[in-house]
Amino acid sequence: MGLRSSRAMCKLLFVTLVLTAVLAGTTFAEQGDPNNSDTAQTSPAQSQQTVPAKNKQPQKRKKKKRVLTDPTFENTIQADQSDEPPKRQLVHWNEYQGPHFSIRVGGGFLYEIAAFAQNQESKEQISTQFGYKIRDFRVLLNGAFPSLKRVTWCAGIMYDAPSGAWFVRQTGVMIAVPELWGSLFIGRTKEGFSLNKVMNGYDGWTMERSTMSDATVPLLADGIKWLGYSPEHGFLWNVGYYNDVLSKGQSFSSYSSQVVARLVALPIRGISDSHQLLHVGVNLQYGKPVDGQLQLRSRPEVFPAPYFLDTGKFAASSAFMAGPEVYYRWKSWLFGSEYWGEKVTSPSTGNPVFHGGDVVATWVLTGEIRTYNTVGGFFRAISPAHPVFNGGKGAWELVFRQSYTDLNSGTVRGGSFWRFTPMLNWYLSDNVRLEFAYGFGQLDRFNLKGNTQFFQSRIQLQL
Repeated sequence: MGLRSSRAMCKLLFVTLVLTAVLAGTTFAEQGDPNNSDTAQTSPAQSQQTVPAKNKQPQKRKKKKRVLTDPTFENTIQADQSDEPPKRQLVHWNEYQGPHFSIRVGGGFLYEIAAFAQNQESKEQISTQFGYKIRDFRVLLNGAFPSLKRVTWCAGIMYDAPSGAWFVRQTGVMIAVPELWGSLFIGRTKEGFSLNKVMNGYDGWTMERSTMSDATVPLLADGIKWLGYSPEHGFLWNVGYYNDVLSKGQSFSSYSSQVVARLVALPIRGISDSHQLLHVGVNLQYGKPVDGQLQLRSRPEVFPAPYFLDTGKFAASSAFMAGPEVYYRWKSWLFGSEYWGEKVTSPSTGNPVFHGGDVVATWVLTGEIRTYNTVGGFFRAISPAHPVFNGGKGAWELVFRQSYTDLNSGTVRGGSFWRFTPMLNWYLSDNVRLEFAYGFGQLDRFNLKGNTQFFQSRIQLQL
């Protein structure tokens, strides 16, 4: 381990020790009214009865902070962040509540089938074939410590189908620090860039994230993240520092270190029958590529497919990404868009600038509404009001998405690709989901423009 890595680890350990000290010094001070959500400590003066004075001026009442009570909003977050347990669970044997700790065992399984129809130009660019494979298989653990009310924890391992190996996924501890207006997560987690990337993949409206997201935003990172939310101002943030001290060599490790910030305003978050929400955010990331080299690549939003976009490895000393994200929810409708650019410091290739994003519209035909988490700044999965296994019809969701990515800049020729995707999601319950998608895309690469049609289906199981 080099000097740089040692210093980074020391910084992370120092922050952990400071947080532990804060936690130890404040846990036993939270002895306020248990019905008071602010858990403010009562002072001796407040505990005494007051005798009204003749000339005493009446005290002004403090203005109460605006707190959302709309059931389609969540105002708390735990270590597992976007991995929420199903609201209606088929089993309970997987949970333990003890005097010293609690634990819940969860999991997920995705199996995907895909077929392709290509024109001649597309066949000359990329060779595809009918495929079916396990997309994801993971085991998740999470829990808390009753004596440390501020702390929750999570651990996850995932089977990686392409390599046939098991990897550690989101794992760490979340410490609530109201003194810092939020919580701190320490461990392996989503770095915080892009709402769609922060969301649990099982909760997303499409099978895969956009090609720009997969090409440029690391799936996970090791470090520390500060998540906060101000209900009074309708403002939330995710800010983090990460490095590859423990993750170098893993598929998601593109940067030796990176700093990420995501700032979001919620100008519309009214409590009404329409459950309106307007989410307006900006994403920022600055990173140092591993070993001074960077490679951006992505499949065409189909897991069994080969990589359509690929820059190959090229020399790069740093990279900076920035871009907006906007989402609007009205009743069972959701509209959103994300777009960003990545400027790479690479004199040998002309300092390329890549860009891309997507626009999406979803409609839940059966009337359910996606819950929004105000601390993490992301949406949850649809929870059907009438599950199939209870004699209902489940929840049905229509999705339309247009995505675009351009990895051609300077002397780098990674290709450009756009795709239009209509699809249908059927949520049989909180544990079972079926997905059906059609896609039409065009790849501009190798001096050819090839068209491809995509036919996809997936089964999703959750515990």
